[in-house]
Amino acid sequence: MYCVPYTYQYPYYMNVPMHTYRNLTGYWADPNETFGSYRSSYGDNRIMLKDYGANPFVININEATKQNNTYRTAIWTGNHLQVTLMSLHVGDDIGLEMHPNVDQFLRVEQGQGIVQMGKGRENLSFQRRIFDDSAIIIPAGMWHNVTNTGNVPLKLYSIYAPPNHPFGTVHRTKAEAMAAEEG
Repeated sequence: MYCVPYTYQYPYYMNVPMHTYRNLTGYWADPNETFGSYRSSYGDNRIMLKDYGANPFVININEATKQNNTYRTAIWTGNHLQVTLMSLHVGDDIGLEMHPNVDQFLRVEQGQGIVQMGKGRENLSFQRRIFDDSAIIIPAGMWHNVTNTGNVPLKLYSIYAPPNHPFGTVHRTKAEAMAAEEG
């Protein structure tokens, strides 16, 4: 087998625009589409944090997560998966919860805290410290809570499968999220 040193590219990565945050003309079937075009039109580099729905989408998830200052903002909701950004104030927590039919993945991008999990609301037998780059996997039916124990906001993103919140969900505060879930 012939291989040129240092020039081999995995075939699925050939001719794919890398590190671009806007649609290139002619890349999509309809050149007027703006899938994945999420930079602010105000000239700054802030990402427009909104739900982009079930369209093809690429985002710098680390940058978007750190930019987010809401308790919860859905940035992508499809039929089988949802991505939300979260920011927990110092000393705050997500709140003890359980999703009976939803698996959940959390990734910490900034801060530190504690995650607790267990099969019963009174039996949180699993507890671990979390910090930048921690990944947390929560199986469906598992009670869990995340608490910010650091001195800066805990910034994380969550992937739900299937989606757990309505399309376009934005909860600016934990109180707003609790009110929405009760109603």
